[in-house]
Amino acid sequence: MLKRNKGAAKQRSLIALQNPKSTITEQYKTIRTNIEFSQVDGTLKSIMVTSSGSGEGKSTTAANLAIVMAQQGKKVLIIDADLRKPTMHYTFQLPNNDGLTTLLTNQTKSYEAVKSTGLDNLFILTSGPIPPNPAELLSSAAMKSLIKQVLSRFDLVLIDSPPVLAVTDAQLIASYCDGTILVVRSGMTEKEVSVKAKTLLEKAKTRILGVVLNAKPIAKRDRYYYYYSNES
Repeated sequence: MLKRNKGAAKQRSLIALQNPKSTITEQYKTIRTNIEFSQVDGTLKSIMVTSSGSGEGKSTTAANLAIVMAQQGKKVLIIDADLRKPTMHYTFQLPNNDGLTTLLTNQTKSYEAVKSTGLDNLFILTSGPIPPNPAELLSSAAMKSLIKQVLSRFDLVLIDSPPVLAVTDAQLIASYCDGTILVVRSGMTEKEVSVKAKTLLEKAKTRILGVVLNAKPIAKRDRYYYYYSNES
């Protein structure tokens, strides 16, 4: 019962699915539009979503962004590459017996590990069982090969990574991606911490597409300006 309740709580974060006309969902659509405009110099097929620390909303952002991308008709794959504290299987209410880790260690094939979310055009590769060596798996030749394979099968691949400052995993993943989105939480993420995360991402030679400011309180009179106050 506790597991089911935890899963239900996670699933409630999919506001882009449950309330597609809400103001918050419009923000995810705005992020989607901004990503499309940033493709002037080339196609973005792989995007990592990360944060400086835990609890800033990166996984929620990745999941909802994946939904609005899929609603546009793109074939989207979301990969839970947070091999230390994975949450995507809770969010989409899916089993996690196999996934990224079993795929990278040749215990399963891609057609077994990649699952349908039940939503049109949206598929997921959950983390799989938590391994003892996340960084080694993410930097392996198998991971590079996997990214190459999925890019040929999907229009867009969104990767949920661990926080940048916690471990080196995000920097490893960033090197495989066309761009990165950094999520920060209003009233929680310190400026110095965000700058440090940005510096580490730049060292990984990733293209930082922008920063999403999450959980900013909005006064009712400011709703007209909501689009401009939550994402930059």
